[in-house]
Amino acid sequence: MSKFYALKAQTKSGADFPFSDLKGKVVIIVNTATKCGLTQSGLSGLEELYKKYHADGLEIIGFPCNQFLNQNPETDEEGENFCKLNYGVTFPFMKKCEVNGPNTHPVFDYLKNEKPGIFGLTRIKWNFTKFLIDKEGNVVERYSPSTNPAKLEPKIKELLKA
Repeated sequence: MSKFYALKAQTKSGADFPFSDLKGKVVIIVNTATKCGLTQSGLSGLEELYKKYHADGLEIIGFPCNQFLNQNPETDEEGENFCKLNYGVTFPFMKKCEVNGPNTHPVFDYLKNEKPGIFGLTRIKWNFTKFLIDKEGNVVERYSPSTNPAKLEPKIKELLKA
């Protein structure tokens, strides 16, 4: 069994969300922010994919992060409400976390080591770094913050059919 399924995160209410609940699904994990130049395209694009493929087995999980120029300063609840109100986001968000440094959330520690970025660097460069995980829990791809979510669609379709 993939180590991905042994991971867990906390919802904004503090409840545990076990990743074993994601078995058999194609998953996108993304670090989000509310005040980033990529917020509109990132959240809108991800929500579009979610609405289109959620019924077929796509799950998207947002992890708010305030490590990049203080671009997600709100509480968990305020941030989620902002995303719902302004971008119609319906995919779930976990508790705000760190994606780099000594307090890196275990989910991002795992993802970064499974799929390093350019030149083998594991560090998350910016908000909206996206990780695509297949139905078996394998980290298939890492996408840069500037990659438009629509570019993930062909790979998502392929993984959903597998």
